[in-house]
Amino acid sequence: MPITVYIPTPFRHLVGNRASVHAKGETVEAVLSDLDTQFPGFRAQLVDSTGDLAQHINVYVNQVEIHNLEGPRTRVKGGDEVAVIPALAGGSPTTMTPEMVDRYSRHLIMPQVGSVGQRKIIDARVLIIGAGGLGSPVALYLALAGVGKIGIIDFDVVDRSNLQRQILHQDADIGKRKVESARETLLAHNPNIEVVTHEQPITSDNAFEIFEGYDIVVNGADNFATRYLVNDAAYLSNMPLVDGSILMFDGQATVYLPGKGCYRCLYPAPPPPGMVPSCAEAGVLGAMCATIGSIQATEVLKLILEVGEPLVNRLLLYDALTLEFRTVKVRRDPECPLCGDNPTVTELIDYEVFCGTAPAPAGHAESTS
Repeated sequence: MPITVYIPTPFRHLVGNRASVHAKGETVEAVLSDLDTQFPGFRAQLVDSTGDLAQHINVYVNQVEIHNLEGPRTRVKGGDEVAVIPALAGGSPTTMTPEMVDRYSRHLIMPQVGSVGQRKIIDARVLIIGAGGLGSPVALYLALAGVGKIGIIDFDVVDRSNLQRQILHQDADIGKRKVESARETLLAHNPNIEVVTHEQPITSDNAFEIFEGYDIVVNGADNFATRYLVNDAAYLSNMPLVDGSILMFDGQATVYLPGKGCYRCLYPAPPPPGMVPSCAEAGVLGAMCATIGSIQATEVLKLILEVGEPLVNRLLLYDALTLEFRTVKVRRDPECPLCGDNPTVTELIDYEVFCGTAPAPAGHAESTS
């Protein structure tokens, strides 16, 4: 039976953001060595220049500090718990292993990112609505960048028709839950991150609860009911929303910050049902997803790093047929029912009724652009 090792929050990014891991060894010293074998660079965070345990690190075996036992030579057996606890002083900076320094080296040499910025990325928590056409490139590039916690909401399964554009999934994933396929793909690209799956439709009943664990929301939904719901929930949660949409050869992207406008300022009311076709009805060029999704991922990283000028109060329009980008101004509407001076939308509503659409049938995702 292996030894269970408890990993506190400051060290979890070193072990794939897990609260506990298993290790082998007959002594504490051997267990720590095995951890370093599994997660290169882990031990370097625990020892001083002489190779001994640093004085700000305490190690416990079954809740007893090893200095009260036999130190690093304390014997352990299967079923025991070892806990590695660092001293905290109101906030512990994220540490990077040599493997992570190598992985993120192209970020680290950028003056706009550097080690401080990369730590911000590692500490960030981003929720993506949909593991489809837009959610795929967004999730991949955020994972590759090192975003520490990526949440994905989707309750559909992978269909062969998805593979033309949804790069999180492969032919072998057909029939698999999209959130599971997405999780496997992201961790295969970067095992240092945490991927949290929400295999359920986002609703007025669960939106706030799901949003609580994140800092930024990315919208990749393909229906108006979900788009209005995510917009309202993000605004009422005081969270930035990075929005994107695609259809055929056209794409749009923008960023909504609380107090600086919202989706309702741009589109006060949804179109009549059936007037605007979905991707499933009108189609979409697969490469469009990469263009708009990459823009969304870039905007997320700019927000995390607090650099540049985000797409706030601006709507980016992309026409792939003419290969033209246009930017139009989007201003906060003082009459907006959500973010205006006298709001009437102060809680989440029934968005299917608001948009005049019937609920999605069981098994069909609301976010599969």
